[in-house]
Amino acid sequence: MIPLHPVAATGFDRAADVYATSRPGYPDAIVDWMRDRLGIVPGRTVLEIGAGTGKFTGSLVRTGAAILALEPIAAMLDHLVADFPGVRPLVGQAEAIPLPDASVDAVVCATAFHWFATPAVMAEIRRVLKIGGALGLVWNLRDESVGWVEQLSALTNAHQGTALRERADAWRDVFPAEGFSPLEESEWPYAHLGMVEDVVVGRTLSTSFIATLSAEARADVVAQVRDLIAATPELQRDPVAFPYVTKGYDCRRIA
Repeated sequence: MIPLHPVAATGFDRAADVYATSRPGYPDAIVDWMRDRLGIVPGRTVLEIGAGTGKFTGSLVRTGAAILALEPIAAMLDHLVADFPGVRPLVGQAEAIPLPDASVDAVVCATAFHWFATPAVMAEIRRVLKIGGALGLVWNLRDESVGWVEQLSALTNAHQGTALRERADAWRDVFPAEGFSPLEESEWPYAHLGMVEDVVVGRTLSTSFIATLSAEARADVVAQVRDLIAATPELQRDPVAFPYVTKGYDCRRIA
């Protein structure tokens, strides 16, 4: 088994509880996208890689398909199992998917693919996908055209490090991928509504590289976030809306 990136392994294990309560879901339109673009409908089987606590799994459940949820971090998967008892959990990694060849109709990764985007993983996804099966990649991206969101990103990303920043942007390098059609892109606006403690403070603490900081350093980040909240009139009430842009990418196994 290939070791998980230490920031992901430690950060998501520590932050599993706050991740479950503070991370955004996904826009309703993503369900139609999965049905229309990925062919995820009743009678089909879909594998979700990097399923985490099940933030995207709820959207998958709405398609009526049979769902397999692959996740390497047990603390994250525990949340998913509790919330979605009808989903079959799989403990494992994208580099060695514990499924037979050509056994699923679609594969999806939601806000996860950048952690394991390699040619070897694409070959493994191709192995488990049926010919004609779809791969869907989804990300919730902060809408940094909004001033306070840009400021929040700046203060949290100061702790990210160059290697993680490059990883976040490098997933496209595996495309075009052997045996797959070209990527198609879709986009939707999305707002995460909730209490400011959850959608702003908790969301910050759920970030992997923030969760790996020392307790003192995390407290300093929280203090900075609270200062930003205090200086931002639109964050002075509950609930608040954290704006995102959700992007979806899809391709199909053609050989």
